[in-house]
Amino acid sequence: MPWLQLKAHVAPEQAETLEELLLAEGATAITLQDAHDDPVFEPERGSTPLWHETVLTGLYDDLEGVDAMLERVQQAWAAEQTEDPCPEISVELLADRDWEREWMEDFVPLQMGERLWIVPSWHTPPEPGAVNLHLDPGLAFGTGTHPTTALCLAWLDALAICETLEGQTVLDIGTGSGILAIAALKLGARQAVATDIDPQALTASRDNAERNGVQEQALHLCYPEQLDDAETFPVVVANILAGPLVEMAPMIAGHVAPGGRLALSGILEGQAEQVLQAYHEQGLRMDEPVTREGWVRLTGRRPA
Repeated sequence: MPWLQLKAHVAPEQAETLEELLLAEGATAITLQDAHDDPVFEPERGSTPLWHETVLTGLYDDLEGVDAMLERVQQAWAAEQTEDPCPEISVELLADRDWEREWMEDFVPLQMGERLWIVPSWHTPPEPGAVNLHLDPGLAFGTGTHPTTALCLAWLDALAICETLEGQTVLDIGTGSGILAIAALKLGARQAVATDIDPQALTASRDNAERNGVQEQALHLCYPEQLDDAETFPVVVANILAGPLVEMAPMIAGHVAPGGRLALSGILEGQAEQVLQAYHEQGLRMDEPVTREGWVRLTGRRPA
């Protein structure tokens, strides 16, 4: 059976209204996508972030009366809105396909470093004897597919191979899906403290920890302001964005214990020097940048 797809480009403040109107007209599913490939990594706490221009799509299994439906949507929009005109809605007929299976095929097991794999739940681990982290795409950032996440995972894997991670406590700032904290635990860390400003991220991290058999006492989830300012960690990782990394340099560097190691990512190549300088000023000895697909990982150590 074919499907009817309605699509509109909307501003963030218009999305909720149009979504409700399309749902009221019987939409089977609503999706929101970025129109310009501009990812949102650190949302406001308690918010569902949208892009400056969002593509809103409604999917329908009823092909009859689409013109009358669009007219009702426009009339309802006019009743709700006093200033903005109703966004232009395009109509497309889609051939019947197994959408869920096609979406799942985009996510395959990924090897990070030498012995760490990120494995979606519907796949069998390619190497059962490896360190396998089971993780599915979700609302929180971090599935291993983004270069910044992959760079940090490879760094943790390298620490584990050198037996530097064994029995240590790790601080993960901006944890997203919890992927780095959970990977550190599965690679041999004794405990991980993971922070994020987004409640959805903390919920996702808790769910992912349970899926991977991580004990609750091994992973402590909290908001950044709940961290003890004086507490230091032998391993700290922060995969956020260059601006916050520079702004938060005193706080992040302050949590690195004497002799401790730090990894930073979420940094574009042109931003690396500014971030390096910010952490040099905090007394850290920083290494040469490592780059992947235009993104940079910076690592360093605090002198013992």
